[in-house]
Amino acid sequence: MTSAPLAARLGLPGGPLFFPVTAYGPDGSVDLETYRAHVRGGLEAGAAAVFACCGTGEFHALTPEEFEACVRAAVEETAGRVPVVAGAGYGTALAVRYARLAEAAGADGLLAMPPYLVAAGQEGLLRHYREVAAATPLPVIVYQRDNAVFTPESVVELARTDGIIGFKDGLGDLDLMQRIVSAVRSEVPGDFLYFNGLPTAEQTQLAYRGLGITLYSSAVFCFAPEIALAFYEAHRTGDDTTAHRLLDGFYRPFVELRAQGRGYAVALVKAGVRLRGLDVGEVRPPLHEPSEDHVKQLARITERGYALLDEGR
Repeated sequence: MTSAPLAARLGLPGGPLFFPVTAYGPDGSVDLETYRAHVRGGLEAGAAAVFACCGTGEFHALTPEEFEACVRAAVEETAGRVPVVAGAGYGTALAVRYARLAEAAGADGLLAMPPYLVAAGQEGLLRHYREVAAATPLPVIVYQRDNAVFTPESVVELARTDGIIGFKDGLGDLDLMQRIVSAVRSEVPGDFLYFNGLPTAEQTQLAYRGLGITLYSSAVFCFAPEIALAFYEAHRTGDDTTAHRLLDGFYRPFVELRAQGRGYAVALVKAGVRLRGLDVGEVRPPLHEPSEDHVKQLARITERGYALLDEGR
């Protein structure tokens, strides 16, 4: 698939971007049947795209063989109804390998994660992402976070690179993002996609909307799709009354709970999926499971979120 159709399809209103968790069985191995059920559930709930084996999907914990199997399962379950974007990361050689595995599995695009461990300069980062983009014909979205932070000038160079169609921000520096958007708009003709990629992105999305960034990740969609959809519609239509009600009553308490444990941006989401009735297993180490009390708090927060939906009807 060329970058233009993917960009157009990801930019269409119609539903949140779905980042499914990766399901594991009792022995810790990947459970593809449960994973398929999870992907199907997201599609039936109205996902606009499936981002398979990315951060929420524990990309870091998957072997190349498991990665390819999960991406292929997501592609088969979507059957072309929505795009499937797969993660790719680590050092350049492994990122290229994962990119090619994603292409072989039928993915429509790539989310390029930060390089592993090293804190590289701008020149090295540009070389890394250019090599990933050149490895396959798949369009690439570059993920800014942690040790991969870009200057506006570097993002202009990324936007000029064949195959790179977008930029996902997981850093949260709005001043930097405003300068990035402005620089690319001034220097590079055509459309370039931007995503809010902060954990529980709904919490900050109204601010990102002010920068013209309307696409965002929704981990909440994994376990409370009705709440995520209600926020998405409020955000899309400018219904800030509904958005604020959900932010105050559900998203803020969820984010405050998430802040009580390292790795909870993934572990709490998996716990939420299990609370909903689908046993996707525990997170793999080095992540750890939420405490029993935190899971109970999550259940209460989620129940409150659904009650807010009823109040708004």
